[in-house]
Amino acid sequence: MKTYRRLLRFAKPYSKFTLPFFVFTLIAVFFSVFQFALIIPLLNFLFDNQSAETMRQYATAPEFSMSGTYLKDLFYYQIYHLKTQNPVYALYFIAALIVLAVILTNVFRYLAQRSMVSARTLLVKRIREAIFEKINYLHMGYFTKEKKGDLLSRMNSDVFEIEAVAANSLEILFKEPYIMIGYFIALFAISVKLTLFTLLIIPISAIGIALVTKKLRKEASDMQSSIGRLLTIIDETLMGMRIIRSFNATDFVVKRFRKENDFYRQASLQGFKKRELAPIFSEVSGVIVVACILIYGGSMILKNQGANPSGLQASEFIAFIAIFSQVIRPAKAMVVALANIQRGQASGSRILEVLDTKIEVDDHPNAVPLKSFNYAVEFNDVCFGYSDKPVLTDINFTIGKGKTIALVGPSGVGKSTIADLLPRFYDVTGGTITIDGQNIRDFTMESLRSQMSFVTQDIILFNDSIFNNIALGKPDASIEEVMRAAKIANAHEFIIDTEEGYETNIGDRGIRLSGGQRQRLSIARAVFKNPAILILDEATSALDTESEKSVQDALNNLMQGRTTLVIAHRLSTIKEADEILILQDGKIVERGNHFDLIEIEESIYKKLTQLQKIA
Repeated sequence: MKTYRRLLRFAKPYSKFTLPFFVFTLIAVFFSVFQFALIIPLLNFLFDNQSAETMRQYATAPEFSMSGTYLKDLFYYQIYHLKTQNPVYALYFIAALIVLAVILTNVFRYLAQRSMVSARTLLVKRIREAIFEKINYLHMGYFTKEKKGDLLSRMNSDVFEIEAVAANSLEILFKEPYIMIGYFIALFAISVKLTLFTLLIIPISAIGIALVTKKLRKEASDMQSSIGRLLTIIDETLMGMRIIRSFNATDFVVKRFRKENDFYRQASLQGFKKRELAPIFSEVSGVIVVACILIYGGSMILKNQGANPSGLQASEFIAFIAIFSQVIRPAKAMVVALANIQRGQASGSRILEVLDTKIEVDDHPNAVPLKSFNYAVEFNDVCFGYSDKPVLTDINFTIGKGKTIALVGPSGVGKSTIADLLPRFYDVTGGTITIDGQNIRDFTMESLRSQMSFVTQDIILFNDSIFNNIALGKPDASIEEVMRAAKIANAHEFIIDTEEGYETNIGDRGIRLSGGQRQRLSIARAVFKNPAILILDEATSALDTESEKSVQDALNNLMQGRTTLVIAHRLSTIKEADEILILQDGKIVERGNHFDLIEIEESIYKKLTQLQKIA
């Protein structure tokens, strides 16, 4: 239950919901017990001819006192007073009380339920928001280790499990014990001896149920993990449909999906088998308990019909059975709730696993805003590695304001990693990165990243309008600002040719646009931000020649007057860079401008330029 105690903190403040819930529940329990307690006078009234002494006992109104006996005597006084006048009126009175008690029971039960539903919906809302917020603040390395489908499963399926199963079950566990306590108070009032007998045999029947519910957690955990893997397969298939079909890999993908889907079915089947045993145990044990009560209580009445020393009347025994039958309902609901809580336990653990993930890249306690960039960005003996694997070693270079530095080298040497270290997507493991002489860790990440814009090979656009994609993060942007950015990015002409212009929805990841158009939109987004520092990560490598020219022109417009870090495989795009750094095995092995480097015999850069000319 430790998992649930932590999750329940998201529903604070509890008093807003718990106080009305408990008040309404107690009132509902009172009227629920009262409606069954009325069975006793009803049976006595219909089938028992009262003695003259009994009639005289209730002939006058009882003296007031704060006790249950006074209320009982007052009730019987009203009944027998009506009976002496007109027996049918007395019957109407009892029937009306029963109907009124049932109505009030359900009214207050509804009010209690509504109070708890408010808490439940608030709980789920805050949990979902907490997961989404945590994911948005986790370091980038987390997403390279975790599968996207599993994260989607935790945000969707696991939260839904908490909402649909666990929260509802917790609601039952909060409510039903009070109902059971109310019924047992009534049972003790009728017969202490018979009630104690029931309390002896109920725990025996609960042992089997406890053993079944204990085994449900593993199956629930397997099911939720399997859902994550299924979502990953679906996402990868939808994104890579063209590749799958071009390589005739449809059968392979389908078999992979079927295998995982079958695993989910087996885990679900095992969980279902064990979960459904709980209500069966509850049903059977409930009938056995009632049968035992019938035998024990019936024998008490049959043995003492004459003198009746037990004090238990037939009408009271029938009322006892009726009330005890109501005890079985909340008891059964609690048994099912305990079984469901084991399912929710697995989902809750997976949710808390995300929430407990350490944020490795965060603002320092004394971080200050970076108000402006004035002089230079410096990498001083920078080292970095993923886990135990070193990626960069002793990286040293300076980007003066308004200058362009290009990073060149084969894939995997750390070019993109250098670009990711500057905005603190990762933190260096050695050395420092400074802006205007101050360590970037001394600045708040929001202010640091506000000075930068990114244009990458992997174009990230959103299923929204062109306007909102360009003005990302600034909902109050004007159309004039957006159009100005689009014109600089050479995107305005194709935008106004679309169906709804700047309000055209571009589809999932911009699928309704060509590659060149998507890239120019991402450049327009970078222009709109008006950054001091620009990071270009192979921004034209995936484009055809014609699109590349349009995009390169847009990039040239964007780079004017800005400090730029360029990662490029096509060397023709970086000839004008102020300095070119050649990386190999995580180190800078050559540096200089284009003309200096091609003059060096046997230089790596010269070989690369010759290879690209041949190509």
